[in-house]
Amino acid sequence: MQENLPSTLSKELLEELQNAIENLDVAFIKSKIEDELHPADIAALVYELQEEEAHFLLENLSVEVASEVLSELDEDIRKDFFKKLSYEKLAEYINLMDSDDAVDILKELDIQVREEVIATLRDRQKARNIIHLLPYEEGTAGALMAKELIKANINWNIKQCIEEIRRQAEKVEKVYSIYVVDDKNILKGRVSLKKIILSSDDTLIADIYEDEDIVAVESYRTQDEVVEIMQKYDLEAIPVVNVQGKLLGRITIDDIVDVIQERADAERQAMSGLSGDTEEDDSVWQSVKARLPWLIIGMAGGMLAASVTDMLGQPVILLVSVLANFTTLIAGTGGNVGIQSSSVILQSLAHKSVFELSTFQRLFKVLLIALLNGTILGILVLLFCLIFGYEIKVAIVVSAALFSVILLASFTGTLTPLVLNRLGFNPALAAGPFITTANDLIGLAVYFSVARLIYHI
Repeated sequence: MQENLPSTLSKELLEELQNAIENLDVAFIKSKIEDELHPADIAALVYELQEEEAHFLLENLSVEVASEVLSELDEDIRKDFFKKLSYEKLAEYINLMDSDDAVDILKELDIQVREEVIATLRDRQKARNIIHLLPYEEGTAGALMAKELIKANINWNIKQCIEEIRRQAEKVEKVYSIYVVDDKNILKGRVSLKKIILSSDDTLIADIYEDEDIVAVESYRTQDEVVEIMQKYDLEAIPVVNVQGKLLGRITIDDIVDVIQERADAERQAMSGLSGDTEEDDSVWQSVKARLPWLIIGMAGGMLAASVTDMLGQPVILLVSVLANFTTLIAGTGGNVGIQSSSVILQSLAHKSVFELSTFQRLFKVLLIALLNGTILGILVLLFCLIFGYEIKVAIVVSAALFSVILLASFTGTLTPLVLNRLGFNPALAAGPFITTANDLIGLAVYFSVARLIYHI
């Protein structure tokens, strides 16, 4: 269960709903939930209910509303609910969903159940659309797109176009543009609703459609490429074509928002040292598997740091014990600098702007920033040591080590995400335990090496 309801809902409403479910009060569900709340808000309430309560609520919503609510829910909740349904009932829900949402849900089901549901669909065009979308690989434009759209032949007039809009109106939830195709279904351009409304019935589509600024994406493109294109051109929807340019479907902004949210969640979890898609309601074992790998890496890094301290630092600390007081400063500063550097690169990679600079230019800029930061912090820590009565050698060791660590941590934080990205790994890993552990090791090694050098140990 979630800790907080959205601001549009209240705990009082949740309690009233739970009481209504306990008393089998279907009228309350119809009047106060279905008629007054948005499907997304109903989905938020479902998360707050026990399993049987949630099932009772979903079963007593109209099929139209329930299908929208189900599209908003997590896979686990849907699976539990679908287990209780017949193929015919499940097909009723699928029949009312956009084809892209329907495919996402059907992919969660066993193949046998999926095939039975598709065979049961009353809308055979919807069934054909689903069959066409199922083979597309997850994470591609083809997997994101919906088949529902309005298109007009370039040879039609406005009257024919309006008739097509009316015919498709019930199946297409939102109309952003009318896509213009030729007799072979090749995408030629688009025409806005405004132009259609302002044009006379006998005006030809060929005379008013726009072909210069049409932006489309091939079905094999990755979802990250689709996000980049839609953000760049500020699009609410984008047509999807095959390699021959034939119109296949469209991707709308709501699908892109979901992709951006999923990507942000994945990067945040990677930066926190979590593997895979981790949710609060995962089982104990799932949570352990997600967290343990990077904890083991962190533990191994800690053991290496202990070894570095033992090999390089023990003779120094035995001779000058006060140097032990500054190990946290050195390691912590290195970790912070590394995370700052990697975060900037991650942001650049996300917006593709990193390719505007060569690797040499990037490293040169990092060097300048690190030199300035290292010089300022080195002077400050030198003054601190002298003001508080530490001997001059201690002040020099700490100051020089801090300066060196800032330089090395900056380079590590910059290069690591670039290398991971080049190798095909999630570069966000560089901003998590990996970079922190690496910079701890570098920091301690540099610190004790500088101390041994200055004290001639």
